[in-house]
Amino acid sequence: MSNVCATKLNTYLANLMVWTVKLHNYHWNVQGPTFVPLHHYTEEVYDQTFEKFDEVAEILKMRGEMPLATMKEYLAVATMQETPTKAYSCCEVLCMLEADAELMLAGAVDIRNDACAKDDFQVQALFEGYISHFQKQLWFLKAMKQPDTKCC
Repeated sequence: MSNVCATKLNTYLANLMVWTVKLHNYHWNVQGPTFVPLHHYTEEVYDQTFEKFDEVAEILKMRGEMPLATMKEYLAVATMQETPTKAYSCCEVLCMLEADAELMLAGAVDIRNDACAKDDFQVQALFEGYISHFQKQLWFLKAMKQPDTKCC
């Protein structure tokens, strides 16, 4: 049995940190008729994202690896892009959240598949939970955009 590559886990860790910062940006700067529900929703998501961030870092530590731990390191390897500080409409936030969740889902699927191929059951189980989580979040986001809103 071999373990999932630390590079993939550190990239996922970096994406989780970049997303945590983006979620705070959305949380603070969303404006529009659904401000309150989106303000609360983004807070819930950034709390959940930070839990995942800690879990991935701990998996790395359990394997004798060093998780990345600086913003410079995160930004150097993250595949998720930052968003500028500005006011965002509710529709913009929903669209960006959906794109971000799709990226996190794709990364989780890649790591889960790698873990499965390597009989790395610990990572496989953790990332299967992440896949389920992001699939549910995508359902929520798509439902929030329908049928009255003209987003994306």
